Amino acid sequence: MQLDTYIFYHGDCAAALELYQAAFGAQIATLLRFRDAPDGSNVPPDWADKIMHGVFFVGDRAIMVSDGQHGQPHKSYAGFTMSITADDAQSGERAFNLLAEGGSVLTPWQSTFWTQGFGMLTDRFGVPWLINVLREGEAQAA
Repeated sequence: MQLDTYIFYHGDCAAALELYQAAFGAQIATLLRFRDAPDGSNVPPDWADKIMHGVFFVGDRAIMVSDGQHGQPHKSYAGFTMSITADDAQSGERAFNLLAEGGSVLTPWQSTFWTQGFGMLTDRFGVPWLINVLREGEAQAA
């Protein structure tokens, strides 16, 4: 059994992928557009280039993404937070600042008693993020 994350962006998926590439070097593995589907001619013209299904990696972790379905109302994300563990405070702060642009900071980037860097925010697409720096000498959880 495997548990995966799937995020719907309601038309902003390509922009979100660009942000995640800049923030943490996300590697796009799969990108299928609605125009490429067998019934792609049934998609409204303004939706043809939207992302039907995508997969990107941060390190060895896959995250699936989509623009969702045309005409679906945007719903707020609730009840979860995407968590990134940065290798060092500099890369964590850089990712935090990039994700915070146009978003909402919940906990400003700061040093804490458990790490050199920690912050929480919601990016401009409404996705909640927690960024924590790996403590020196600490092994990442499997």
